[in-house]
Amino acid sequence: MTTFVDRVELHVAAGNGGHGCASVHREKFKPLGGPDGGNGGRGGDVILVVDQSVTTLLDYHHSPHRKATNGKPGEGGNRSGKDGQDLVLPVPDGTVVLDKAGNVLADLVGHGTSYVAAQGGRGGLGNAALASARRKAPGFALLGEPGDLQDIVLELKTVADVALVGYPSAGKSSLISVLSAAKPKIADYPFTTLVPNLGVVTAGSTVYTIADVPGLIPGASQGKGLGLEFLRHVERCSVLVHVLDTATLESERDPVSDLDIIEEELAQYGGLGDRPRIVVLNKIDVPDGKDLAEMVRPDLEERGYRVFEVSAVAHLGLKELSFALADLVGAARAARPKEEATRIVIRPKAVDDAGFTVVREGDGLFRVRGEKPERWVRQTDFNNDEAVGYLADRLNRLGVEEELMKAGARTGDGVAIGPEDNAVVFDWEPTVMAGAEMLGRRGEDHRLEGVRPAAQRRRDRDAERDEAEREYDGFEPF
Repeated sequence: MTTFVDRVELHVAAGNGGHGCASVHREKFKPLGGPDGGNGGRGGDVILVVDQSVTTLLDYHHSPHRKATNGKPGEGGNRSGKDGQDLVLPVPDGTVVLDKAGNVLADLVGHGTSYVAAQGGRGGLGNAALASARRKAPGFALLGEPGDLQDIVLELKTVADVALVGYPSAGKSSLISVLSAAKPKIADYPFTTLVPNLGVVTAGSTVYTIADVPGLIPGASQGKGLGLEFLRHVERCSVLVHVLDTATLESERDPVSDLDIIEEELAQYGGLGDRPRIVVLNKIDVPDGKDLAEMVRPDLEERGYRVFEVSAVAHLGLKELSFALADLVGAARAARPKEEATRIVIRPKAVDDAGFTVVREGDGLFRVRGEKPERWVRQTDFNNDEAVGYLADRLNRLGVEEELMKAGARTGDGVAIGPEDNAVVFDWEPTVMAGAEMLGRRGEDHRLEGVRPAAQRRRDRDAERDEAEREYDGFEPF
């Protein structure tokens, strides 16, 4: 049973953020100590990192569910919760990360390259961070956000300079075993090679890697044999080597027709037309193989191929082949564009971007979508009336109530915030002006009872302006 796995589906869960703490400082002779609830810790991320010592995705095949740790809740005395620990998952060089729809999320090439597969949730703010000039002692704190849940697919595309392609039993494994120190399985039956084998070749001052790809047959690009599973390992190679069997026992086969069939499969797979090709006529140590190689060589050279006659068993022609491959690999490396320094791309939002949308869905139902409103809903403890009032303040300052009015919402209409499968729905009760100064006892908000003290309105306007300036200046994260 093979231990090589090059495609897995991985279910990753980032850590949840810790809840903020609602606490009041209590000390003898200090009856008004003020709020001292700390913030919750951030949830841990799930990070994929390229590790050169890892060559297979086998670990994730056996254990496809991975989760980072949660952040700790905040505590009184202005003590913030501990951040969750990031979960670092090592992956082989050449791993491609895709979503379940097949869209490429990341292409991890090069030792140390990383990708955050799941983002940890933010920690909730404690009531000390929520205190302001008009809300001196908040009786609530924000909840920590849940971490991301992602279903991703990891595919391994071998990173090698040279790929050996050809029919099963053409001698690819034997060739890589004598060109390098690789020790692949070698036998006299088809499909001996079930996994790609990698070897390192030194030719003069050039060191390059060579991959033995499992044998291809007609229809490989459509899924026949092992071709569809392993053709992707050819994609990253700079040079393709056609290994042709000149001593095949199958009467209907010959090196030229084998070459045409493999080229057709490569063309059907796509994306390999620009790679330089070399043709290797293998097994010339067999008398009939030598004669057939001399017979077909002129035809192949007329097509523009550079042809080498070799014998992996007798070690004939290997030195010339290895140096020719080194020249092609060196030319391919020189032609590659130099890696540019990491650039930070800034895409400012449009000046008229409100950060949310209001869409009417059916009769009497409006849906609000946007990063901030959805995040604020996740952070709200709906068992605390004061926290609900704070959410109303934030939504009103963002302009949600105004947009609902423009969309035709009326008192009592349903308003859903968030996606259809996980939305918070409430009956809309518009207010003239929001403001937490209307709070009665801690944990209560008179607006939820339909009461709006008129004497507060002037003070609310001034306090509303002051807090909006503080929040937009970055003092209070949204």
